[in-house]
Amino acid sequence: MNIKISGHHLDITPALRQYITNKLDQVIRHYDQVIDVNVLLSIDNHKEKGKRQNARITVHLKGKEIFIESFDENMYSAINMLIDKLHHQIIQHKTKLQEHQHPKIKHQELL
Repeated sequence: MNIKISGHHLDITPALRQYITNKLDQVIRHYDQVIDVNVLLSIDNHKEKGKRQNARITVHLKGKEIFIESFDENMYSAINMLIDKLHHQIIQHKTKLQEHQHPKIKHQELL
């Protein structure tokens, strides 16, 4: 699994990189078919003061791509919201895959 963390108008500190990596490891262990993860952290320079911190993530799974975005006043809060949304999406995708599996032909009864 490849993790790419980049910043726009923001320097990615080692502490921030470690925080994101630890949070992603907690989520990714639920689903092992992750190909790569792209995280983009940015600061929007709008006139309004609230919700300037932006965190985006794109996760490439086997058969699906998940894109999530979150905004907040604090970057760590934006990352936490992002990880919560990602966790929900991955569990939902995994559940959908498990419910749609059919028994193998050799295990089916013959009519």
